[in-house]
Amino acid sequence: MTNVEIEFKGKNLRLETGLFAKQADGSVIAKYGDTVVLATAVAKKEARENIDFFPLTIDYQEKAYAAGKIPGGFFKREGRPTEKEVLTSRLIDRPTRPLFPDGFYSETQGIISVLSFGNENISDILGIISMSAALGISDIPFDGPVGAVRIGILKESFVVNPDLQEIEECDFVLVVAGTEDAVMMVEGGGLEITESVLLEALNIAHEEIKKVVELQKQFIEKIGKPKRTVTAPQLDEKLMSSVSDLSLDRIKEAIVIPDKLLRQDALNNILKDVIAQLNTAEEDVSKDISILFNKLEKDLVRNMILEQGLRADGRKPDEVRNISADVGFLPRAHGSSLFVRGETQALAVVTLGTADDEQRIDSLEGESKKAFMLHYNFPPFSVGEVKFLRSAGRREIGHGMLAERALKEVLPLKDEFPYTIRIVSDILESNGSSSMATVCGGTLALMDAGVPIKSPVAGIAMGLIKEGERTVVLTDILGLEDHLGDMDFKVTGTEEGITAFQMDVKIIGVTKEIMSNALDQAKKGRLHILGKMKDILSVPRDSLASHAPRIYTLKIKPDKIRDVIGTGGKVIRGIVEETGVKIDIDDSGTVHIASVDEESARKAIDIVEGIVAEAELGKIYSGKVKRVVDFGAFIEIMPGTEGLLHISQIADTRIVKVTDVMKEGDENIPVKVIEIDKMGRIRLSRKEALQEQGSK
Repeated sequence: MTNVEIEFKGKNLRLETGLFAKQADGSVIAKYGDTVVLATAVAKKEARENIDFFPLTIDYQEKAYAAGKIPGGFFKREGRPTEKEVLTSRLIDRPTRPLFPDGFYSETQGIISVLSFGNENISDILGIISMSAALGISDIPFDGPVGAVRIGILKESFVVNPDLQEIEECDFVLVVAGTEDAVMMVEGGGLEITESVLLEALNIAHEEIKKVVELQKQFIEKIGKPKRTVTAPQLDEKLMSSVSDLSLDRIKEAIVIPDKLLRQDALNNILKDVIAQLNTAEEDVSKDISILFNKLEKDLVRNMILEQGLRADGRKPDEVRNISADVGFLPRAHGSSLFVRGETQALAVVTLGTADDEQRIDSLEGESKKAFMLHYNFPPFSVGEVKFLRSAGRREIGHGMLAERALKEVLPLKDEFPYTIRIVSDILESNGSSSMATVCGGTLALMDAGVPIKSPVAGIAMGLIKEGERTVVLTDILGLEDHLGDMDFKVTGTEEGITAFQMDVKIIGVTKEIMSNALDQAKKGRLHILGKMKDILSVPRDSLASHAPRIYTLKIKPDKIRDVIGTGGKVIRGIVEETGVKIDIDDSGTVHIASVDEESARKAIDIVEGIVAEAELGKIYSGKVKRVVDFGAFIEIMPGTEGLLHISQIADTRIVKVTDVMKEGDENIPVKVIEIDKMGRIRLSRKEALQEQGSK
């Protein structure tokens, strides 16, 4: 077995191979503290035919046994990937994918399995590192290594790889991955931070990444296999010349058509015409023609931006598309907005619920609840396509989580606004930046719903065109610019700072200067969009929608919780059945009563208050006879609270038998509390109550 290690925060990060999964092309165990992950990489020996993309699959999976747990539910084995597993799979894929060479078309699969889960909160970071190391020591062509680190920002300080406890205290958290030369991927969010603080965090992260890359280099030098030979695709110069002669001028005209569908139709028609002219019955070169045609299109679009500062829809590099929006147009929704930017439309709808609607999460970290959810949907009609509707894919989950992270920190605290909040964003039309449109639409929908957010949040997607020393940063990128560009860089935030950040690059990293310029340009674009949003709705509405539940909060003593719930939940179920409200009680004694009907809520509140109310010395109550005994009667003065009315306290005159005056079930018996002893027992007097009432 071969291993290398390096120290981080008093613990060793260790990579080893030679014992596990020896039939994989590359397998690595990564250990840090109590956390252990296994990464395996396998690629088919032969290339997949008739494709022009790299068929890579990255799967991150968590084993319940890693945390000493048995999966919940009826089926006691791991099921479909959880949201965290999907997001981590994307996290590992994104910095890894760009580092495979052009022309490598063999199906490749990387699997990362969490075998032991500790409090280090590092399994995703180890996933990136171990996957890179497994590819590095294998014969699979890979231009790594890739290192990764998590950076927590706490006021003015930076925490490298914060553990589960430390991360709770951090204001902003980033995961950063990259090579020794540049940053490849960034993802994170939290409380507002400035662009300068973010840049400083990225610089610190890159210095840590370099250490991890150097560790992997030592590892690969010890045990790495010779790499497979990959022949980069060679252009057929003669065919390229023919394609260019037939299409170049027509492509130049087509790529400046502002409308996305018209532009794509024009380009498709040109391609079909070129294929019809150059393809022969003897030799089918349609695939080669398509590749060459797409290269011409890409080069023309990029050169137009670099040389003329002109984009496909006629905008300048730093210009934002036209923005419009509408709010409050769905009558039964609690909050709604339609945010439109260019040819991208996001329908965002807010639903408010109670604690019963919180999402329950059972993960390796333990059980938890989630009171804010944002779900992003990308139906095929949004881009004019026909596809089967399936459950949310990796891209939809990833975009939804980015938007959720952007909005999470501006929501009111649970004590101030005790609602469960769900936002659904349906993309009705898409031409780039749909996740950022979701952030803007989500903000407007929250304000339309009357959610008292701290500040509006806007999002913007940035792009990059880089050829040698020539670079142009693009604001509010189109789908075409995302596809043909070198970077997808999403920034969300308020007027005060950044709340979420995600960057992916297709080239080998970007420089600090480019990053700084992009952040400055993104800030200008973000502030512009926030201004447009404020013209539509500047502050949250004063009241909730008429169909939204009203949640009323009251506090009871913890030892009274059992009285409200009752044996087997009998009491609380009775209240719900009688009033139609929803009731939630936490361990601290906070009671939330939710209802769309104020009268029902008030009735439920009165019942609960009656149950938990305590007798007051000297106060007169109207009671009900619960039991009659020889020496008196037990009177219920409040639900669940009884006192003894001694026979001597029933009337001014002598009473021989209690039943001569009252019997079990009699109501509206006036009684006064005359004593509460140390054990909480209550003594009552009817005669004093009658005397006091008579005197009035």
